Amino acid sequence: MYMFTPKMEHLANPATWINAATQIFFSLGLGFGSLIAFASYNHYNNNFQRQAITVALINSGTSIFASIVTFSIYGFKATFNFESCLERVRVLLLNTFDMAEDAINIDNVKDWITELNRTHPDEFAGMQTLETCDLQEELNTAVEGTGLAFIVYSEAIKNMPLPQLWSVLYFFMLLILGMGSMLGNITAIITPLQDWRLLSRHFSSETLNGLVCVFCFLIGLGLTTRSGNYWFIIFNDYAATLSLLFIVLVEVISVSYIYGLRRFEKDIEDMLGHRPNWYWKIMWAGVSPLLLFGLFMFYIINYIMGGTPTYPAWDKDLGQSVTVSYPAFAQVFIGLMLASSMGLIPLGALYALWKKRRQDAEAVDNSLST
Repeated sequence: MYMFTPKMEHLANPATWINAATQIFFSLGLGFGSLIAFASYNHYNNNFQRQAITVALINSGTSIFASIVTFSIYGFKATFNFESCLERVRVLLLNTFDMAEDAINIDNVKDWITELNRTHPDEFAGMQTLETCDLQEELNTAVEGTGLAFIVYSEAIKNMPLPQLWSVLYFFMLLILGMGSMLGNITAIITPLQDWRLLSRHFSSETLNGLVCVFCFLIGLGLTTRSGNYWFIIFNDYAATLSLLFIVLVEVISVSYIYGLRRFEKDIEDMLGHRPNWYWKIMWAGVSPLLLFGLFMFYIINYIMGGTPTYPAWDKDLGQSVTVSYPAFAQVFIGLMLASSMGLIPLGALYALWKKRRQDAEAVDNSLST
């Protein structure tokens, strides 16, 4: 029930919806180009409307199923930690008050704490610090990213029956999940490169695939160094969220208002034999652009008002993570990373506009010369 119990304070926070939108972009491949790359291999009269609905439903169902599994393991770990805490408190009470082994159990340890505090206040006050065991607090301890995948899950699995079996299955699942994700991402990179005549003339398809994979492998090696987790946090927090929101927003506006919904409807009618109904038009022209624009603006406002970007750094003296501001070179790197992904869109538009004007000018010159 913890998973299906909404927290209104989180739902009222726009950052929650930004993370949700980013997660949808990741799971569906929106903004990465993978869907466009895969769709380019379809037949002209392929029923892409039915496939889009099917993919969206499968993705949502898979996400719900995966979240149930995730929260089940997370709940198992929280329950195990909670019961371990109660057991430590039980042993401490038994040793302090010299009680029989079966006098206190996990179910009534909290009642005994109240009773012993009432009947033996001096001894209870002189006892060493008593842990506070709270299952809700254990559940509220949110972990994400590598901490969730490699620490929380590992701790939970090792306490399950047949931990060796579950460990193999879990990390094999991570391997398959990573390979499946990279297939779409690599296809999104390779497909336009193969369509570029300059490269397709000199490199075969196999060579181009190999070069892209080697390039991605070399970049990934930087994430395996001692500071790799900090670089991972930078890429995870800044490489995709704002860029994806901007790219998808530009895609929606370009199709709906620059290319035009009427022309887009005619293209769909030519391919499917019928025009899209009013629902799709409202989504394309109104709802989607407004939601994306709102999330995009909130992200920028939140980023500006948030001050200097921070990251969790490990303090060996304190033995815990502390929040530290990014150094100047890291902030410059973040800015260049954002500019490299978003800046190509206006640059590409300006190049296309310059090229069109140049062609029009050459056409006028040719007509005048003849």
